[in-house]
Amino acid sequence: MNRITVEALGKKYKTYEKPYHRFLEAISSRKFYKEKVVLEDISFKVKEGESIGVIGHNGAGKSTLLKLLTGVTQPSSGRFEVNGKVSALLELGMGFHPDFTGYQNAVMALQMQGFNNTEIESILPEIEKFAEIGDYFSQSIRTYSSGMMVRLGFAVATSIRPEVLIVDEALSVGDAYFQHKCFDRIKEFKKQGTTIFFVSHDPGSVKNLCDRALLIENGRLIKEGNPDDILDFYNAIIAKRESDYQIKENQGTGIRSGNGKVSIDEVQLYVHDSPVNAIQVGEEVRLTVKYHAQQNDLEDLTVGFMIKDRIGNEIFGTNTFYLGRKISDAKIGVEKEVSFYFNANLGVGTYSITVAAHAGNSHINDNYDWWEHSSTFQVIAGTESKFVGVNFLSVKAEII
Repeated sequence: MNRITVEALGKKYKTYEKPYHRFLEAISSRKFYKEKVVLEDISFKVKEGESIGVIGHNGAGKSTLLKLLTGVTQPSSGRFEVNGKVSALLELGMGFHPDFTGYQNAVMALQMQGFNNTEIESILPEIEKFAEIGDYFSQSIRTYSSGMMVRLGFAVATSIRPEVLIVDEALSVGDAYFQHKCFDRIKEFKKQGTTIFFVSHDPGSVKNLCDRALLIENGRLIKEGNPDDILDFYNAIIAKRESDYQIKENQGTGIRSGNGKVSIDEVQLYVHDSPVNAIQVGEEVRLTVKYHAQQNDLEDLTVGFMIKDRIGNEIFGTNTFYLGRKISDAKIGVEKEVSFYFNANLGVGTYSITVAAHAGNSHINDNYDWWEHSSTFQVIAGTESKFVGVNFLSVKAEII
């Protein structure tokens, strides 16, 4: 069963250069507006119990898509269908009256969801408890901070498990503690079969929570699929926007972007001079990045790497700039290499390596070659003490 079906969905807005142009258009046959296309030809389906993450730049059309699915605005073309009880948390404070208290706004929100007075009275204590805003629950929400507003909004929207939960980026406003609390509730809903559709700029949340991701760019759905692949492609688009980069998808070798002034040829992990793709916790390793310049006299050439865990969280990254090792001998066509030495103080699991060659301390300055997921490796249990987490720390215990 499909909980959400979207077919050729589009949304256009009329924009007027001057406020009085609306009046002139109303009394004449002339057209004074220009059409602004926000969404165009969007099609996808979401199955029951599936979790979908929507990513894209600000202004790409993500929030407009959510407003269409929740009935806040109507489409200009195409159609959509949402089956089941829907709960939504969109813009901060949407649907709340600023002069009413948190309690009163919660009551009104529940009434609009079709609950009777008896049901509302039984739900309100849970809302107050989850929001954790204390005495402010009985005060006008005009006095609320943005964080308190999102606490109340999320508590109301998730007070009863919906069949479809739609969440915009509002959760990014909350503090870390409340964000963790919210995602715990969302994960619990997912286990119980709720279909989740949410917008987020947090790669870790998308990879950890979602079965599939949609990438929207300039109002169009340009890519959908596995969250890892979509987020890699999105990162390449981000790099492209910083300069005139050419993006290319390399089959089975991650996604690369850059202006081509430097080309990275090989990325390899070594233990005792032997290439490996599995290492033990705490083992000393050498990461070698081979590259060659496509032009002479590159200023401030920097080579660096980033280690990510299996869901895309950034674990550690550094580069030759941060390490104070200047590269000044890059010559066109001559292969060079940079070796990084470190102890793999990582938890057992699968990790990926992203490498980059750029100018200065960051690829934002001038990206020569960015290679997302250039390679992967396994960390297996070693002789160190047992521990949990992603980092191994040398710990001693003293009992007094």
